[in-house]
Amino acid sequence: MMNEGVNNARKHTIIIYVIVFSVVILDQLTKYIIKMSMDLYDSVDVLGSFFKITYIENPGMAFGIQMENKIWFTFLSIIAAIIVLIYLVKMKDEKFSFRLALAMIMGGAVGNLIDRIYAGRVVDFLDVEFFDISIPSFNFIFLKFPGYSLTRWPVFNVADSAVTCGMLLIIWLIVFQRSHQKQGIIT
Repeated sequence: MMNEGVNNARKHTIIIYVIVFSVVILDQLTKYIIKMSMDLYDSVDVLGSFFKITYIENPGMAFGIQMENKIWFTFLSIIAAIIVLIYLVKMKDEKFSFRLALAMIMGGAVGNLIDRIYAGRVVDFLDVEFFDISIPSFNFIFLKFPGYSLTRWPVFNVADSAVTCGMLLIIWLIVFQRSHQKQGIIT
């Protein structure tokens, strides 16, 4: 019986690392295809204006946020990826779903890190119209928030999708586990 548990843990570990490598390979392959088949800033409608393939290169962070010191940001990204890897290795006996979330985050982080190290910018190409966001300007105590408006979702890539899905899975697991603990289902 114990041998079966060890075999399952080993299988899960292999699956986790296959997921990490699959995300990295899929991310890099799709970015390569985009770079080889499109010119920078070209856009192709796939599902009308709802979904397009738009080739951009992002020198900043997620959602086009710019960083002053790109070398420092790359260094911090490497440290973050190492921390996730260490956590992934140390969590080998944790629930598969939590390790799956970490694997998606790790694969996405490495995929974008490869771009940052080799090109200094990340290739983005998935261009989706989800919904418009508009937050009006307001004052809070002594701070004035200028407001924010987004009429199209920022262009992203496979790595960004993997990180986002991994984070959403972690949040879901935390909320789901907490609600079950309150009900006395999980001890």
